[in-house]
Amino acid sequence: MPVRAIEFYSGIGGLHLALRQSRVACSPVKAFDWDQTACEVYAANYGAKIITRIDISTLSAVDLSHLHADVWLLSPSCQPYTILNPAARGEADPRAKSFLHLIDHVLLDLAAQDLQPRYMLIENVAGFQDSMTRRRLVDTLQRLGYVVAEFLLTPVQFGIPNSRLRYYLLAKLSPLRFSGLHEFHFDRVHETIPGTALDIPVHALHEYLDPAHEDGISLPYNIPDRVLTKWGRLFDIVLPSGQRTCCFTRGYTQLVERAGSILQVNKDLDTTEVFGRFLEARARGDKDAVRILDQLHLRYFTPSELLKIFRFEELESNQQFLWPPTISLNHSTGSLVIASMWK
Repeated sequence: MPVRAIEFYSGIGGLHLALRQSRVACSPVKAFDWDQTACEVYAANYGAKIITRIDISTLSAVDLSHLHADVWLLSPSCQPYTILNPAARGEADPRAKSFLHLIDHVLLDLAAQDLQPRYMLIENVAGFQDSMTRRRLVDTLQRLGYVVAEFLLTPVQFGIPNSRLRYYLLAKLSPLRFSGLHEFHFDRVHETIPGTALDIPVHALHEYLDPAHEDGISLPYNIPDRVLTKWGRLFDIVLPSGQRTCCFTRGYTQLVERAGSILQVNKDLDTTEVFGRFLEARARGDKDAVRILDQLHLRYFTPSELLKIFRFEELESNQQFLWPPTISLNHSTGSLVIASMWK
């Protein structure tokens, strides 16, 4: 009989899909998120009965006890902990409230009834490991009898060309234990999985690109002239032959620095040399200087390309990832939707 899972902060169903692809006999029975668009996408792919749009800080043990969940999957808000947010306030941030509520109240109430989940997986941004929230989380879990393992992992370690360092916590309720992890220390965050050799070749980006946009003529995804003129030199520019992209964030297509990489389709030109000529022409007052950059064929990654990088391209062997008709992916905002909600 499959074990039952609840997905909190579900986004568009990243952990749901990961659970399916893991081939573990586990079935998500409920998912919660507050974002309306994320809930619509989730419902289109996994069923409207599973997802509930709700403020997670309002959930109680009574709301969850009848689900008899064996597994909790959680991807709480990362903004309180990310180093990209200079105003990050950790557990003092209002966006941390719902996660603290789950751990400090709901989990404790369920444990008092012997209804707590046997397994937990918690994902967050790198930086969470140094927070008071993480210390509070681990202390609570250990007090309730969980064995905890923590990791900092990035997709590059698994052959995917995307640098997205993330914190993961796995917890098992005693008497369950972690097996096959030799010389494993449970008192620190690991930067790999002990006892495994992750010598996985990283795939080149061209394997993830849409054939329809390989010629560089991708008007909906081209970088606007005004952005290139003022900020173009700050972009992280990658080639189709590259094996790395920066972490894509909710600021993709709206911000320049540290929001995600852009693609230079014309791989035969030297990026630095072309930008040098552009900057010289702009300094001379050439109003058409930005046209020098046209030959690079710079563009944003398309929504379908991001789906491939994030491993959303296929739910099952014959079922592609779906988008509800209320969401338009015909322009670069589609990339923003995916980057902000993929979880």
